[in-house]
Amino acid sequence: MSAAPLAPLRLGIAGLGTVGIGVVKIVQRHADLLAARSGRPVVITAVSARDKTKNRDADLSNYAWEIDPVALATRDDVDVFIEVMGGHEGPARDATEAALKAGKDVVTANKALLAHHGQELAELAEGLGRTIRFEAAVAGGIPVIKALTEGLAGNAIRRVMGVMNGTCNYILTRMETAGLPYDTVFEEARQLGYLEADPNLDVGGIDAGHKLSILAAIAFGTKVSFDTVLLEGIGRISIDDIRRAGDMGYKIKLLGVAQMTGRGLEQRMTPCLVPEGSPLGQLQGGTNMVVIEGDSVGQIVLRGAGAGEGPTASAVMGDVMDLARGLRLPTFGQPASALADPVPAAVSAPAPYYLRLQLMDKPGALAKVATVLGEAGVSISRMRQYGHADASAPVLIVTHKTTPDAIDVAIAALPATHVVEGSPVALRIEEV
Repeated sequence: MSAAPLAPLRLGIAGLGTVGIGVVKIVQRHADLLAARSGRPVVITAVSARDKTKNRDADLSNYAWEIDPVALATRDDVDVFIEVMGGHEGPARDATEAALKAGKDVVTANKALLAHHGQELAELAEGLGRTIRFEAAVAGGIPVIKALTEGLAGNAIRRVMGVMNGTCNYILTRMETAGLPYDTVFEEARQLGYLEADPNLDVGGIDAGHKLSILAAIAFGTKVSFDTVLLEGIGRISIDDIRRAGDMGYKIKLLGVAQMTGRGLEQRMTPCLVPEGSPLGQLQGGTNMVVIEGDSVGQIVLRGAGAGEGPTASAVMGDVMDLARGLRLPTFGQPASALADPVPAAVSAPAPYYLRLQLMDKPGALAKVATVLGEAGVSISRMRQYGHADASAPVLIVTHKTTPDAIDVAIAALPATHVVEGSPVALRIEEV
């Protein structure tokens, strides 16, 4: 006697922007495929957005409509609440909490919500026997959450790093290929709609920092700790830095790195140099890349579209399909109650550094700089001075491995030499 067919999994989608409509299109286009792969129909029963009259390039006529996402989250005909509205307070948080309390599972693409409230939401969900899935919150269509929680679950993770904001990578690679200054490419990205309403979320590293803090929690079994991520955006990177770094065999990327050390958890999202021949160095345009290092697997590289309707909706549907199949995991890969309070650690691991100085045309100027670096414990690996017609010239230095503290001491002492104009630029060179 064959088993009775499973009831449909009923979805409620809050937010009908790019991602929400992408989810609608997948469910409509692949209904038979989804049912075959999950063993049950996957259907949309209700949706929520503020403006019902807006043209959204999808047929929504068969779905119930709620203006209030909290009302959607508590409907009896919704099994899984899909939150793709954005924002870490207000409707997104209220509706997510309401859905969990109403016995629904939650799928979200909201990295800010998880970065700021992930621990309390995970505790709420697990206390109620529910789950929160969020593959789409980090690196768009790249299945990095599933890789960490499932495929690499047998590894002690040593390091997680990557380029996690496509807008910043687009700006940096566009500056390089077109030879354009930062301000020009920033405006171009704004005109193309690549930037968030608050551009600092992108170019200030905040969006990518949210993602890094989520990956670190899963990788190292700690509570999400976005407030301890060292953040520096790309606003001070000049076209000269990009060209000069290229001359030395490097590319500049906004790179996130998280690792557990004997002193605690290091998390940083800062501009770094990477070798131009490395996977990260070859990454172009709006693409994302995440590199994971485990004690058994070694290094794996995940690359793909970090945003957009199709890739992000694909990630949402990956979570939906797991729920349809009955796969349930703790929110961050292990019970929220077992996650440790992270001990934040400043970056102290030695690394080479790239230094750019504007050196005055004075006798002994280079010797004075070398003396300051040496007294701070910084030794020079390579140096290049460019020709000039002015009273000063750019000088590039690549150091041997040194500590961030030593670099800070050296830069603080350079003004006293009276041979350096302006503020030096120092960027860490990450070995990948």
